[in-house]
Amino acid sequence: MALALNVYKTKVGIASTAQSQIYKAPVGYTGVVLCANVANIGNFTQTVSLTHNRPVRSSGTISTTVTEFFQKFPIESNDAFDAISGKLFLEPGDFIKIQASNNTDIKYIFSILETLN
Repeated sequence: MALALNVYKTKVGIASTAQSQIYKAPVGYTGVVLCANVANIGNFTQTVSLTHNRPVRSSGTISTTVTEFFQKFPIESNDAFDAISGKLFLEPGDFIKIQASNNTDIKYIFSILETLN
């Protein structure tokens, strides 16, 4: 069976104090982040961190190159912001992680297009 040329995905969740993966670009596809919104639904200012992660193979070992979009960015209570301005292209194997200052108040929604390589 042939692979789909374009696949649209929406990733939603609640960020926690443990760094967690939002999305990983699958083999054979480039992931294009079209929209990335983060909101603080709580009554107090919270912080959020977002990273791009790329596995790198060198001399037979695999390590991960981590690039921070932002670290411990403060979001006022009942506020939101666009976490990624413009488009972000993720090569196969690349992934995005998020971490928050508490386990209940930071929600996110990412709209992603997977396009066949």
